[in-house]
Amino acid sequence: MKSQLKNYLSVTKTQWNGLVVFLILVAAILGAPYVYEYYNPPKAVDFKDFETDIALLKQVTGDDINDVSSTTAKAKPFAFNPNNLPADQWRQLGLSDKQIATIKNYEAKGGHFYRKQDVQKMYSITAEDYKRLESYINIPGETDAPSNKLIAGETVELNNADSAKLTRIPGVGPAFAARIVAYRKRLGGFLSKEQLKDVYGIDAEKYAGMAGQVRVNPARISKININEVDFEGLRKFPYLTNKQTNAIIQYRLQHGNYSSIADLQNIAILDDTILRKIEPYINFK
Repeated sequence: MKSQLKNYLSVTKTQWNGLVVFLILVAAILGAPYVYEYYNPPKAVDFKDFETDIALLKQVTGDDINDVSSTTAKAKPFAFNPNNLPADQWRQLGLSDKQIATIKNYEAKGGHFYRKQDVQKMYSITAEDYKRLESYINIPGETDAPSNKLIAGETVELNNADSAKLTRIPGVGPAFAARIVAYRKRLGGFLSKEQLKDVYGIDAEKYAGMAGQVRVNPARISKININEVDFEGLRKFPYLTNKQTNAIIQYRLQHGNYSSIADLQNIAILDDTILRKIEPYINFK
C-alpha cells in the first residue's frame, strides 16, 4: 500500500522542473504590477486645465454662485439706464464684479442697449437677474430703437462679432453665442462659415438657418507658431488630439524646428486630412 502511494505521489525530475518554472511564472505575473509601479511612479494630477475649464464655464454662464448670492442679498434696485452705468451702481443693483466686467467689456467694444430686452441678451445676466431688474430699466427713446433682428441682406462677420451681436442671428441665443465665441478663441478664428457646424449643438438644420446671415473674413484668424508653441498651448487647438499634439512637440524636440508643412508629414499619426485642416492655422517663423 505504501509503495503504491509513494509511486502515486512521486514526480519525475522533468515534472519537478516544470512545476518550478510554473511557480516562477506565477510569481512574475503577480509581481509585475508592483515592479512597473516602482519604476514608473504615478504622476501627480494637474488640475490646472480643469480649473481653467471651470472658469470658462462660469464665464459662459455668467454664474458664480457665491458672488451672485451675496451681491443679490445686498441689492437696492432703482430706476436706471443701463448704458454707461457706473460699476458701483451696477453693484447696488445686485450684480457681481464678474458680471459688471462683462457689461463694461461689451460697452468698450461699441455695444449699446437700445431696449430693455437687450440687457437680457447679455450672457452674464441670468434669467433671475433680468426678472428682478426688468421693471427698473429705463432707456430714453426705447420705442424708437432699431429692431434687434437682422434686416434682409444684413450679415454678421463671425471673426469680429461679440456675443451680443451674434444673438442677432436667427436661432442664436446667449448660450449658442457664448459657445461660438469660445470655439472661435480655441480655433484662432473661422476660415469658412461651414466651421460653425463644429460648434457643439449646431447641426445641419440649425446651420442652414444661420448660413445666410453670417460671413467670414479669413484675414482675421490668428496663427500658431508651430516652432514655439508648447504642449499646453497646442492641445487647446480643436483639430488635434492630445496624442497628435504630443507627437508634434516630441518630433520638434528630436529633429529641430519645422520649416514647412512637409516636415509634419513625417509624423505617422498626422494624415493628409488633418494636415489640410491645420495648415492655414500654423506658421513656421
